[in-house]
Amino acid sequence: MSQNRFAVHHLSQCHFFLLALITYPQVGGAEDNTPVQLPPGRRQLFLDDYAIGSMENLTRTLHQPEKRGAVITPQRPWEKYLVQTRSVPARDEERNVFQLWVNAIDREPDFMAGPTYFESKDGIHWTRPILRQFEYGGSRENNILAFDPKLKWPARAITNVIRDPHDADPARRYKGFLGKGRDRRPIVSHDGIHWKRLNVPVLRSSDESNLSYDPVSRIFIATLKHGGRYGRAHAISTSRDFEHWTKPKLLYQADAWDQQRGKARILARLADPKLQDPVYNQPSSYKVDIYNVAVFRYEDLYIILPSMFHITGPRPNGNVDGFKHIQLACSRDLNSWTRLANREPFINTSPVGDAWDTMVMLPPSAPLVRGDELWFYYSAGKYRGTPTNPPPHRGAICLAVLRRDGFMSLDAGDTPGTLTTKPFVTRASSLYVNIDSTGGKSVVEVLDREGAVLAVSKPMSENKPRRRIAWARGDLADVAGKAIRLRFHLRNSRLYSFWPDG
Repeated sequence: MSQNRFAVHHLSQCHFFLLALITYPQVGGAEDNTPVQLPPGRRQLFLDDYAIGSMENLTRTLHQPEKRGAVITPQRPWEKYLVQTRSVPARDEERNVFQLWVNAIDREPDFMAGPTYFESKDGIHWTRPILRQFEYGGSRENNILAFDPKLKWPARAITNVIRDPHDADPARRYKGFLGKGRDRRPIVSHDGIHWKRLNVPVLRSSDESNLSYDPVSRIFIATLKHGGRYGRAHAISTSRDFEHWTKPKLLYQADAWDQQRGKARILARLADPKLQDPVYNQPSSYKVDIYNVAVFRYEDLYIILPSMFHITGPRPNGNVDGFKHIQLACSRDLNSWTRLANREPFINTSPVGDAWDTMVMLPPSAPLVRGDELWFYYSAGKYRGTPTNPPPHRGAICLAVLRRDGFMSLDAGDTPGTLTTKPFVTRASSLYVNIDSTGGKSVVEVLDREGAVLAVSKPMSENKPRRRIAWARGDLADVAGKAIRLRFHLRNSRLYSFWPDG
């Protein structure tokens, strides 16, 4: 029988956390022989049971990314309050630089802010190119973008930016949304610096939205802030040309279980001296809603990163105080979602100290793939409600790094565990795995539909994010075009993904 356990693995820059084991019902104990399609070269993860036929003695584990701290902090006068982003860095291959779009705010309550532009060679050290587009403090020597200098905040915010590698028109290589009020106006650019508005209808949203591009289906995915049962919720709209968008439909909202668990989290936080307290605390106001939602294609599925806002009380300005963390969910069709990890945080707030993300965090539109790692650039805040004698700066852009495919793994300990896939047909000549068998042993078998062994791999005892299977007997190429299953034997190992290729 499969072990009905769920583990959370948390790595932090300066702090150590216990490994938490949480009861989590796990599908896969009974064998499922439903055939599936596994496209060559597309990695199969274990966030859901799409490719899993059966499992025994395996534990599903959530892995939280390792925090690397702030990579962009307020340094210029127009940034002195905070900097935020909802974009993933884009790669300009011709100039060999990463590009990032950040909204900077210089003071509260006026929120005189502007979209700003950054570049980096390594994704860690960011520069502020002088654009000379916008006059600030009597000078144009700054990195502030000016779509229209006459626009006021939030109408001139450039909220979400992506780079589209498939548009045949170079003038539309970059796409984004203008505005952070009630409207999102589609805009395009040839370089990410000089923008023009498309003569198309606006998308309606409150002050939060997100945007990503699915290069497999070639669709644009926008999430738009709307009202839900418990407050903030988010709708989804998609487009194939960035001009005609589907009617927004409800995507993600909090439910009754969120309220129950949210109140428990608020009370636990208030009792923990290592965590920062909210400025405003009114128990009758406790609730959870969804502040922002990122949706992006990753390999063969969609991943969603909701920012869960735990509200602790009203603020004098009419808004509310509280804290946020980022959770994890997945989908195969952008219609139905599976909330993962017993709703435990994927990226959580940090303890009080020199960290920027002690209270607030907002997800990027997608991670940046860097070799065998995923880089998450997220917006972090030291507080939500303004405390007495607040620090001069309240927010920064932080980086958290995850092993590629490393959202969740199937783990075996001293007791050997097995995973058998559902049947699939492949013409690939090679099989790859993302596996950590350091101190352990793993073997892969190729089976026919009836379970007869057709090929056996050589044992694996190393940590490899991209390990090509070497065969001791038989070969994957020998069964090209036939329906097969894979059976993984794991001991003291973690399996993150597998994929046929070649």
